[in-house]
Amino acid sequence: MQVICVGGGGASFFFAAEGSQGYPGYNFTILEQGKDVLQKVRISGGGRCNVTHNCFDPEELVLAYPRGQRELLGPFYHFGPAQTIDWFRERKVEIVSEADGRMFPEANTSQAIIDCLYQGCLDNGVDVRTSAKVVDIVPKDEGVNGFDVYLLNNEVLHADKIFIGAGSSKFMWKCLKTLGHSIVPPVPSLFTFKIADPRLRNLPGVAVRNVELKIENTKITTDGPLLITHKGLSAPSVLKMSAIAARELHTLDYKFNLLVDFRPDISDDEILSWREQEGKSLIVNHHVLGLPKRLCASLIAHAQLDPTKNFGSLNKQEMQILQDALKRARFQVLGQNRFKDEFVTAGGVDLREINFKDFSSKKFKNMHLAGEILNIDALTGGYNFQAAWTGAYLASTALEQD
Repeated sequence: MQVICVGGGGASFFFAAEGSQGYPGYNFTILEQGKDVLQKVRISGGGRCNVTHNCFDPEELVLAYPRGQRELLGPFYHFGPAQTIDWFRERKVEIVSEADGRMFPEANTSQAIIDCLYQGCLDNGVDVRTSAKVVDIVPKDEGVNGFDVYLLNNEVLHADKIFIGAGSSKFMWKCLKTLGHSIVPPVPSLFTFKIADPRLRNLPGVAVRNVELKIENTKITTDGPLLITHKGLSAPSVLKMSAIAARELHTLDYKFNLLVDFRPDISDDEILSWREQEGKSLIVNHHVLGLPKRLCASLIAHAQLDPTKNFGSLNKQEMQILQDALKRARFQVLGQNRFKDEFVTAGGVDLREINFKDFSSKKFKNMHLAGEILNIDALTGGYNFQAAWTGAYLASTALEQD
């Protein structure tokens, strides 16, 4: 039985490592068009590989997936973060959690995951081929009799079963569309916001523990930490918004007004009470404003409030200006800043065409797909890898049923 995996990323290696162990009589081949495999695993999490997230309740876990939330619920009950941790532990790789829920190999390097996946394949005789670009896939009797896989070097391979784990490959999406699968047009996800605003100038590296963001004139809001960068705003609150609103922001051409509530933990009335409770304190007092000192000074300066005044001396209009500066700061987003190597997309094979019991194609017998090739994407924090591990595992354990 010949099984071909298209794409040399995490999903394909996980599928092949598990499948070759479960079906020792099958011959597995991984085809990677580049010179190296597992490159996204290598660079993810700053080179540490954010394997999964410390969230073991499928009902809660699926909330991290703007696309795929409903479809992944059942699969996560069968193979979720707990099973992922056990899978790597059985192969001598311990996965540990950090305070924010992200989980990494104990060795703190992605090489531990790369070695585990690669060795798991080699131990079971998986043939890993690089510089092997697939240029066409031709189903035989709708996949009943397998597939002919054409390579750039004119070589033709036959696959009784095929696994598509090619990530966000435009060519593979085009190929699958030609075969008859519907492709949801891919758009960027998980990016930061490009902003040129005097309030942020000279403040790169300044962070706020928790803010609330809102796209003006919409109901789209997120919260979480915020980081000022040389190019604008970043950190989980921004990345979360870029994922949740990926399609809306694409429609807006990534130009919109962002409202920032720097103090979502307090109300306008509480700010107003500072006139009496903190009357003698200067209005730039960062202890009262509850924000980093440099950010406080910048917000006060650009609100054109007199920094030598104390709270007790502010009139009604000045208090309104202060409330707006803290609770309703408006920033003009000019575009997106992408992580070139860790680029994530929202889009891919239409989920209505996938059987999520085993991540098989509803259009072709003996074809399975998992990872970013599908219209599934998640918030930052190890969730995207978890979806890939889950799909690859369920696909690998169902090969005999095809």
